Amino acid sequence: MSELLLGDKNAVIYGGGGAIGGAVARVFAREGARVFIAGRTQAKLDAVARDIAATGGTVETAEVDVLDEQAVEKHAAEIAARAGSIDIALNAVSVMHDQGTVLADLSLEEFMRPVDGFLRTLFITSKAVARHMGRERPGVILTLSEPGSKLAVGGILGHSVSAAGKEAFSRVLAAELAPSNIRVICIRPHAVVDAPAAGSYTKDLFKQTAAAAGQSVQEMLEGGGMVQGTLLKRLPTLSEIAETAAFLASDRAGAMTGAIANLSAGALVD
Repeated sequence: MSELLLGDKNAVIYGGGGAIGGAVARVFAREGARVFIAGRTQAKLDAVARDIAATGGTVETAEVDVLDEQAVEKHAAEIAARAGSIDIALNAVSVMHDQGTVLADLSLEEFMRPVDGFLRTLFITSKAVARHMGRERPGVILTLSEPGSKLAVGGILGHSVSAAGKEAFSRVLAAELAPSNIRVICIRPHAVVDAPAAGSYTKDLFKQTAAAAGQSVQEMLEGGGMVQGTLLKRLPTLSEIAETAAFLASDRAGAMTGAIANLSAGALVD
Protein backbone atom coordinates (compact mmCIF):
# COMPACT_ATOMS: atom_id res chain seq x y z
CA MET A 1 0.00 0.00 0.00
CA SER A 2 1.44 3.37 -1.01
CA GLU A 3 2.15 6.03 1.59
CA LEU A 4 -0.49 8.71 1.95
CA LEU A 5 0.68 12.11 0.67
CA LEU A 6 -0.84 14.07 3.55
CA GLY A 7 -0.87 11.66 6.46
CA ASP A 8 -0.77 13.44 9.86
CA LYS A 9 -1.47 16.83 8.22
CA ASN A 10 -4.12 19.33 9.33
CA ALA A 11 -5.59 21.23 6.39
CA VAL A 12 -8.03 24.14 6.33
CA ILE A 13 -9.82 25.06 3.11
CA TYR A 14 -11.67 28.35 2.81
CA GLY A 15 -14.43 28.12 0.23
CA GLY A 16 -14.50 24.41 1.01
CA GLY A 17 -18.07 24.01 -0.17
CA GLY A 18 -17.33 25.30 -3.67
CA ALA A 19 -16.37 23.38 -6.79
CA ILE A 20 -12.59 23.68 -6.46
CA GLY A 21 -12.51 23.83 -2.67
CA GLY A 22 -14.71 20.76 -2.37
CA ALA A 23 -12.70 18.79 -4.91
CA VAL A 24 -9.45 19.60 -3.09
CA ALA A 25 -10.99 18.75 0.30
CA ARG A 26 -12.02 15.31 -0.93
CA VAL A 27 -8.54 14.54 -2.26
CA PHE A 28 -6.80 15.93 0.83
CA ALA A 29 -8.94 13.67 3.02
CA ARG A 30 -8.29 10.67 0.77
CA GLU A 31 -4.57 11.36 1.16
CA GLY A 32 -4.79 11.24 4.94
CA ALA A 33 -5.26 14.87 5.99
CA ARG A 34 -7.60 15.94 8.76
CA VAL A 35 -9.66 18.46 6.80
CA PHE A 36 -11.39 21.59 8.09
CA ILE A 37 -13.65 23.22 5.52
CA ALA A 38 -15.03 26.72 6.00
CA GLY A 39 -17.42 28.81 3.97
CA ARG A 40 -20.57 30.90 3.95
CA THR A 41 -23.11 28.20 3.07
CA GLN A 42 -23.48 25.35 5.54
CA ALA A 43 -25.49 23.17 3.16
CA LYS A 44 -22.64 23.15 0.62
CA LEU A 45 -20.09 22.38 3.32
CA ASP A 46 -22.26 19.54 4.60
CA ALA A 47 -22.48 18.01 1.11
CA VAL A 48 -18.68 17.88 0.84
CA ALA A 49 -18.38 16.57 4.40
CA ARG A 50 -20.80 13.72 3.66
CA ASP A 51 -18.70 12.63 0.69
CA ILE A 52 -15.54 12.66 2.80
CA ALA A 53 -17.13 10.83 5.72
CA ALA A 54 -18.54 8.18 3.36
CA THR A 55 -15.02 7.26 2.29
CA GLY A 56 -13.67 7.17 5.84
CA GLY A 57 -12.03 10.59 5.85
CA THR A 58 -11.86 13.03 8.74
CA VAL A 59 -13.58 16.37 8.23
CA GLU A 60 -15.06 19.24 10.22
CA THR A 61 -17.14 22.12 8.88
CA ALA A 62 -17.57 25.72 9.99
CA GLU A 63 -19.77 28.49 8.64
CA VAL A 64 -17.33 31.41 8.42
CA ASP A 65 -17.49 34.71 6.55
CA VAL A 66 -13.96 35.10 5.19
CA LEU A 67 -14.43 38.86 4.95
CA ASP A 68 -14.81 38.96 8.74
CA GLU A 69 -11.22 39.14 9.99
CA GLN A 70 -12.06 38.44 13.62
CA ALA A 71 -14.20 35.42 12.71
CA VAL A 72 -11.42 33.95 10.56
CA GLU A 73 -8.81 34.53 13.26
CA LYS A 74 -11.03 32.86 15.86
CA HIS A 75 -11.72 29.87 13.61
CA ALA A 76 -8.01 29.36 12.83
CA ALA A 77 -7.10 29.57 16.52
CA GLU A 78 -9.75 26.99 17.39
CA ILE A 79 -8.42 24.58 14.77
CA ALA A 80 -4.85 24.99 16.00
CA ALA A 81 -5.94 24.47 19.62
CA ARG A 82 -7.79 21.24 18.84
CA ALA A 83 -5.50 19.78 16.18
CA GLY A 84 -2.20 21.12 17.50
CA SER A 85 -1.27 22.97 14.32
CA ILE A 86 -2.39 24.09 10.90
CA ASP A 87 -0.14 22.50 8.30
CA ILE A 88 -1.90 23.36 5.04
CA ALA A 89 -4.25 26.16 4.02
CA LEU A 90 -6.00 26.82 0.72
CA ASN A 91 -8.04 29.88 -0.13
CA ALA A 92 -10.58 28.77 -2.75
CA VAL A 93 -13.03 31.60 -2.11
CA SER A 94 -14.96 32.91 -5.13
CA VAL A 95 -15.94 36.53 -5.72
CA MET A 96 -18.53 37.17 -8.43
CA HIS A 97 -17.27 39.85 -10.81
CA ASP A 98 -17.59 41.21 -14.33
CA GLN A 99 -16.01 39.70 -17.41
CA GLY A 100 -16.81 41.05 -20.86
CA THR A 101 -17.30 44.78 -20.16
CA VAL A 102 -14.73 47.22 -21.54
CA LEU A 103 -13.40 50.28 -19.72
CA ALA A 104 -15.86 52.77 -21.25
CA ASP A 105 -18.82 50.83 -19.83
CA LEU A 106 -17.20 49.47 -16.66
CA SER A 107 -18.03 51.11 -13.35
CA LEU A 108 -15.42 51.70 -10.66
CA GLU A 109 -17.40 49.41 -8.36
CA GLU A 110 -17.29 46.53 -10.86
CA PHE A 111 -13.59 47.09 -11.52
CA MET A 112 -12.73 47.04 -7.82
CA ARG A 113 -14.99 44.14 -6.82
CA PRO A 114 -12.55 41.30 -7.70
CA VAL A 115 -9.48 43.35 -6.76
CA ASP A 116 -10.76 44.13 -3.28
CA GLY A 117 -12.72 40.91 -2.77
CA PHE A 118 -10.11 38.34 -3.75
CA LEU A 119 -7.13 40.12 -2.21
CA ARG A 120 -8.97 40.99 1.00
CA THR A 121 -9.91 37.36 1.63
CA LEU A 122 -6.41 36.22 0.72
CA PHE A 123 -4.83 38.63 3.19
CA ILE A 124 -7.25 37.77 5.99
CA THR A 125 -6.96 33.99 5.64
CA SER A 126 -3.19 33.95 5.12
CA LYS A 127 -2.55 36.11 8.16
CA ALA A 128 -4.88 33.98 10.29
CA VAL A 129 -3.25 30.65 9.47
CA ALA A 130 0.41 31.73 9.25
CA ARG A 131 0.70 32.28 13.00
CA HIS A 132 -0.27 28.63 13.59
CA MET A 133 2.11 27.17 10.98
CA GLY A 134 5.70 26.30 10.42
CA ARG A 135 8.71 26.02 12.70
CA GLU A 136 9.02 22.30 13.63
CA ARG A 137 6.14 21.27 11.32
CA PRO A 138 6.44 22.52 7.73
CA GLY A 139 3.55 24.75 6.66
CA VAL A 140 2.06 25.30 3.20
CA ILE A 141 -0.23 28.07 1.99
CA LEU A 142 -1.82 27.44 -1.41
CA THR A 143 -3.47 30.20 -3.41
CA LEU A 144 -5.42 30.22 -6.66
CA SER A 145 -5.00 32.53 -9.64
CA GLU A 146 -5.96 32.57 -13.33
CA PRO A 147 -4.27 33.10 -16.73
CA GLY A 148 -5.88 36.55 -16.70
CA SER A 149 -2.84 37.59 -14.67
CA LYS A 150 -0.89 37.52 -17.95
CA LEU A 151 -3.49 37.89 -20.69
CA ALA A 152 -3.69 41.07 -22.74
CA VAL A 153 -7.30 40.98 -23.94
CA GLY A 154 -10.19 43.39 -23.53
CA GLY A 155 -13.08 43.10 -21.13
CA ILE A 156 -11.29 41.52 -18.15
CA LEU A 157 -9.72 44.59 -16.54
CA GLY A 158 -10.73 43.96 -12.93
CA HIS A 159 -10.30 40.22 -13.25
CA SER A 160 -6.82 40.55 -14.75
CA VAL A 161 -5.61 43.02 -12.13
CA SER A 162 -6.92 40.84 -9.28
CA ALA A 163 -5.27 37.73 -10.74
CA ALA A 164 -1.93 39.51 -11.09
CA GLY A 165 -2.31 40.78 -7.53
CA LYS A 166 -2.89 37.25 -6.20
CA GLU A 167 0.26 36.02 -7.87
CA ALA A 168 2.32 38.95 -6.59
CA PHE A 169 0.90 38.43 -3.09
CA SER A 170 1.89 34.77 -3.14
CA ARG A 171 5.41 35.49 -4.38
CA VAL A 172 6.15 38.14 -1.75
CA LEU A 173 4.47 36.15 1.03
CA ALA A 174 6.71 33.19 0.17
CA ALA A 175 9.77 35.38 0.82
CA GLU A 176 8.38 36.61 4.13
CA LEU A 177 7.36 33.20 5.47
CA ALA A 178 10.26 31.05 4.27
CA PRO A 179 12.32 31.67 7.46
CA SER A 180 9.39 30.25 9.45
CA ASN A 181 9.42 27.01 7.42
CA ILE A 182 6.25 27.94 5.52
CA ARG A 183 5.98 27.47 1.76
CA VAL A 184 3.61 29.49 -0.45
CA ILE A 185 2.60 28.23 -3.88
CA CYS A 186 0.08 29.74 -6.30
CA ILE A 187 -1.90 27.39 -8.53
CA ARG A 188 -2.99 28.93 -11.84
CA PRO A 189 -5.75 26.88 -13.48
CA HIS A 190 -7.82 28.14 -16.39
CA ALA A 191 -11.61 28.02 -16.55
CA VAL A 192 -12.46 24.51 -15.35
CA VAL A 193 -14.45 22.42 -17.79
CA ASP A 194 -16.48 20.48 -15.22
CA ALA A 195 -16.83 23.23 -12.62
CA PRO A 196 -20.31 24.49 -13.66
CA ALA A 197 -21.74 21.00 -13.22
CA ALA A 198 -20.26 20.99 -9.71
CA GLY A 199 -22.08 24.22 -8.83
CA SER A 200 -19.34 26.73 -9.60
CA TYR A 201 -20.18 30.41 -9.91
CA THR A 202 -18.54 30.33 -13.33
CA LYS A 203 -21.79 29.12 -14.86
CA ASP A 204 -23.08 32.65 -14.24
CA LEU A 205 -19.73 34.41 -14.67
CA PHE A 206 -19.29 33.24 -18.27
CA LYS A 207 -22.87 33.76 -19.44
CA GLN A 208 -22.15 37.12 -21.09
CA THR A 209 -19.07 35.89 -22.92
CA ALA A 210 -20.73 32.67 -24.04
CA ALA A 211 -23.85 34.47 -25.26
CA ALA A 212 -21.72 36.88 -27.30
CA ALA A 213 -20.23 33.85 -29.06
CA GLY A 214 -23.66 32.28 -29.58
CA GLN A 215 -22.86 29.37 -27.26
CA SER A 216 -23.92 27.93 -23.95
CA VAL A 217 -21.39 28.15 -21.14
CA GLN A 218 -20.66 24.42 -21.38
CA GLU A 219 -20.20 24.61 -25.16
CA MET A 220 -17.73 27.45 -24.64
CA LEU A 221 -15.79 25.46 -22.05
CA GLU A 222 -15.65 22.36 -24.24
CA GLY A 223 -14.70 23.93 -27.55
CA GLY A 224 -14.77 27.73 -27.48
CA GLY A 225 -12.07 30.35 -27.70
CA MET A 226 -10.60 29.61 -24.29
CA VAL A 227 -10.03 26.01 -25.35
CA GLN A 228 -8.40 26.99 -28.63
CA GLY A 229 -6.08 29.32 -26.74
CA THR A 230 -4.44 26.41 -24.88
CA LEU A 231 -1.63 24.14 -26.01
CA LEU A 232 -3.56 20.99 -25.10
CA LYS A 233 -6.77 22.23 -26.75
CA ARG A 234 -8.77 21.55 -23.61
CA LEU A 235 -9.37 23.05 -20.20
CA PRO A 236 -8.31 21.56 -16.84
CA THR A 237 -10.60 19.43 -14.70
CA LEU A 238 -11.41 19.66 -11.02
CA SER A 239 -9.66 16.34 -10.46
CA GLU A 240 -6.44 17.61 -12.03
CA ILE A 241 -6.46 20.70 -9.84
CA ALA A 242 -7.19 18.74 -6.67
CA GLU A 243 -4.56 16.07 -7.33
CA THR A 244 -1.93 18.71 -8.06
CA ALA A 245 -2.85 20.65 -4.92
CA ALA A 246 -2.34 17.51 -2.84
CA PHE A 247 1.13 16.98 -4.29
CA LEU A 248 2.13 20.62 -3.80
CA ALA A 249 0.92 20.53 -0.20
CA SER A 250 2.90 17.37 0.52
CA ASP A 251 6.48 17.03 1.72
CA ARG A 252 7.35 15.61 -1.70
CA ALA A 253 7.16 19.17 -3.02
CA GLY A 254 9.17 20.46 -0.07
CA ALA A 255 11.64 22.44 -2.20
CA MET A 256 8.92 24.44 -3.97
CA THR A 257 7.92 27.90 -2.81
CA GLY A 258 7.26 31.27 -4.40
CA ALA A 259 6.23 29.40 -7.55
CA ILE A 260 3.28 29.47 -9.96
CA ALA A 261 1.97 26.01 -10.81
CA ASN A 262 0.48 26.40 -14.29
CA LEU A 263 -2.55 24.13 -14.61
CA SER A 264 -4.09 26.07 -17.50
CA ALA A 265 -3.59 23.26 -20.06
CA GLY A 266 -0.98 25.55 -21.58
CA ALA A 267 -2.93 28.80 -21.96
CA LEU A 268 -1.14 30.98 -24.48
CA VAL A 269 -0.37 34.13 -22.53
CA ASP A 270 1.67 37.21 -23.37
